[in-house]
Amino acid sequence: MKVLIVSDSHGRNKHLIKTIQKVSPIDLLIHLGDFGASEEYIKSIVSCDVEMVSGNNDFFNGLAKEKLIMIGKYTVMLTHGHRYGVYYNTHQIREAAKARKADIVMFGHTHVPLIDLSQDTWLINPGSIALPRQKGCIPTFIIMDIDRKGQAHFTLKYCK
Repeated sequence: MKVLIVSDSHGRNKHLIKTIQKVSPIDLLIHLGDFGASEEYIKSIVSCDVEMVSGNNDFFNGLAKEKLIMIGKYTVMLTHGHRYGVYYNTHQIREAAKARKADIVMFGHTHVPLIDLSQDTWLINPGSIALPRQKGCIPTFIIMDIDRKGQAHFTLKYCK
């Protein structure tokens, strides 16, 4: 299974479109919020299932602020992250995921990518596909692959 994980496109979908074309076929697209009122457009440009949560800049769309989904054998908490102080540290969001018995928490908001598999609850942040803030300021996304044994693997990718 191949999952494309993105966040913080803010309605600037140029890199998202190119990324989808480059990495397809995919089985699932996850957008972790701040999509800039383009949720219907994003759903229309893929032929797979789409999971989305609202970010702090997404208003009046009726989408959940967070949700739990299953990806393979993993319980995954999806949230934008702004309600958990992720700019300062990841303690609060990790504890929230643990309380929900999630194996993985995926979030955005910081515009800086993170793959932290160092504890029982994994932290995954794809950074921003449109407005990156990490050194080099290249838009990023993450590919999650579930192998034949059911194990998850995460790869940080840069839009070029």
